Amino acid sequence: MQLLVFVSGKHPLRMDTHELKRVGEGDAEKHEPDENNVCSLTLGPGLMLDGSTVASRFLHVELELNVHLRRLSFSEPVHYIYNPLEYAWEPHRCFVETYCGGGQSILFLGMNPGPFGMAQTGVPFGEVNYVRDWLKITGEVGHPPLEHPKRLIKGLACIQSEVSGARFWGFFRKLCGEPDVFFRHFFVHNLCPLMFMGTTGKNLTPPELVIGEREALLALCDTALCQAVAALGVTMVIGVGRVAEQRARRALSAAGMEVRVEGIMHPSPRNPLANKGWEAVAKAKLEELGVLSLLTM
Repeated sequence: MQLLVFVSGKHPLRMDTHELKRVGEGDAEKHEPDENNVCSLTLGPGLMLDGSTVASRFLHVELELNVHLRRLSFSEPVHYIYNPLEYAWEPHRCFVETYCGGGQSILFLGMNPGPFGMAQTGVPFGEVNYVRDWLKITGEVGHPPLEHPKRLIKGLACIQSEVSGARFWGFFRKLCGEPDVFFRHFFVHNLCPLMFMGTTGKNLTPPELVIGEREALLALCDTALCQAVAALGVTMVIGVGRVAEQRARRALSAAGMEVRVEGIMHPSPRNPLANKGWEAVAKAKLEELGVLSLLTM
């Protein structure tokens, strides 16, 4: 069986059990591929989605989730849906290839993209300055099929900073100094790759969706999370925010996976407690969980 997976907004992929192949651009607006223009998809020097590496298996899980998510539909209050795992696939792929090397034991799990973070860069909590200048991520960023005029995608050229992402990566830069120190034991992922907005461009979180549509969405994301955890081989998931923690605990328990699930406060400016000193709270919690020392080794 073959599936078409759109990973950049204009470059669909044909995926079957054993391989992924890129088909031609065709009509970008209608997502109609040119079947006569086919070449192998290379995700980086010598890296293919053949399951031989942790990064390859992880990316495969994400591409498969994209296929399922495209079959969903959403009603009010949702008017705009962005999936950076499609239009920002290149920097996302760069992030995974660079830092998902295997051997990591702990996964930080966010909920879904923010408008000036992962929605711009394809990287979880991906505040542009940290993604570009500290993580050294590169790659072309396209556009979602329908953009809100107040939430245009500028990619790595975006000049607006996302507070949550700046707090998250800024905290770990202070602790670790270099990205390799962080990624020696940790990786970062979002439960859901979709960003939802209403008519005004206001960000809508999954809990704000119509209940039936929300549950259909999160059921797919829960399954993909279990697959991602298995691909990574982590033994602990730390939910960033209560919702991510609860979903991870529920999904991994239902799947019978013996993975420890914990949580830390979300750095969102919507959270008054985070605005009073998120770094101190996060540091104390990581010390309590017994993992803080792994960030300075």
